[in-house]
Amino acid sequence: QLQLVESGGGLVQVGDSLRLSCAASGGTFSSYVMGWFRQAPGKEREFVTAISWGGGTTYYADSVKGRFTISRDNAKNTVYLQMNSLKPEDTAVYYCARNSRTYYYGSIRSGNQYTYWGQGTQVTVSS
Repeated sequence: QLQLVESGGGLVQVGDSLRLSCAASGGTFSSYVMGWFRQAPGKEREFVTAISWGGGTTYYADSVKGRFTISRDNAKNTVYLQMNSLKPEDTAVYYCARNSRTYYYGSIRSGNQYTYWGQGTQVTVSS
């Protein structure tokens, strides 16, 4: 059973940076698209970014494009989310997730396409 554990969240000021990590264990990692989603209080979960199995292709929500960068290290079974120029609207619980199918790009922005989820890490951006 694959387990995903996020870390790196915290309380920061507007304009600061954070780097989230998501470590996978107990299952296959390198054959799957990995994604980051977030959920703010009172709002639905939303897609943030995703990365292909090899790391060569990335996808971003318009709201984070140019500020966030996703990367992965398959040797370490870890995916990262570098978040720069943070804004109050970035405040949310951030979740990493593994896609349901190997080598598959379909519906990459839909949470329904992901099978395994981490427990989430809180990011709070204070103004």
